[in-house]
Amino acid sequence: MKVLVTGAAGYVGRAVVQALHTRGHEPVAMVRPGVRVEIADAAEVRMAELLDADGLRRAVSGVDAVCHLAGLGRARESVTDPLPYFRVNTGGTVALVEAMAVEGVPRIVFASTGAIYGSPEMQPMGEHTPDAPPHPYAASKLAAEFAVEAQARTGALGAVVVRLLNVAGGADPEATRLIPRVLAAARDGEVLRINGDGGAVRDYLHIADAAAAFAACVEHCPAPGTSTRYNIGSGCGTSILDVIAAVERVTGRTVARVHGPAAAEPPTLIGDPGKAIAELGWRPRHSDIDEIVAATWQAVSAR
Repeated sequence: MKVLVTGAAGYVGRAVVQALHTRGHEPVAMVRPGVRVEIADAAEVRMAELLDADGLRRAVSGVDAVCHLAGLGRARESVTDPLPYFRVNTGGTVALVEAMAVEGVPRIVFASTGAIYGSPEMQPMGEHTPDAPPHPYAASKLAAEFAVEAQARTGALGAVVVRLLNVAGGADPEATRLIPRVLAAARDGEVLRINGDGGAVRDYLHIADAAAAFAACVEHCPAPGTSTRYNIGSGCGTSILDVIAAVERVTGRTVARVHGPAAAEPPTLIGDPGKAIAELGWRPRHSDIDEIVAATWQAVSAR
């Protein structure tokens, strides 16, 4: 299939382009005008803004499916400046789906977020866990999901919503995320500041597993008139202290640390990928925490 990947210059987008190419598809990379990057494995690069209707119609012309990964993703920033999140994440998705309708593109795989579940007591989180978006970023993604699913119900679209957990590994550009921060402390001999006792548990998914899931969703996208949703995560819980221990094993270095006050955050967030495993022929094959840390360490050391 010829598949347009929005946000193709991003961390996950590049990996999705590569995964689609590896599986024999023809990935078309969509990037913002003015972005000058080489995207390996892309058959073609098309430039468009999410809120430019004419540009979007040109971008989706002639493709069989769209993997929609473009958008804004900083949860804390969304609290202080929420409107751009709804404008880009929600409005941009609506504009994209409108362009797909005009050009007759029948399939979309939409990258959403497990953050929509909030902090439920019952773990792991399945597809039937109630939605409780805790910030505007999650709310903007949920609103975009509603738009995609409503369009699917008209019969114009077949849709897959992918709720991703914490993607990690390789050349992660977000230096503020936990694994890059711990590795930087190990590399530079700095003291790592930890909020609370380090017991907060999260679900870390290797970037290669995330990309493979998107490719599988493209291949299993339902017929127009239908939508479905998958939680894509490792299904395993890893605490902050577990991450530090993995970094010390992988690097052979000790990470000095200091504990500060606990942050107001959920104690445990783990996704249940069982539905995706059962229906997509996919599973998280590289998401052992040591493998994730090793892939990130290799990228960090190369800089």
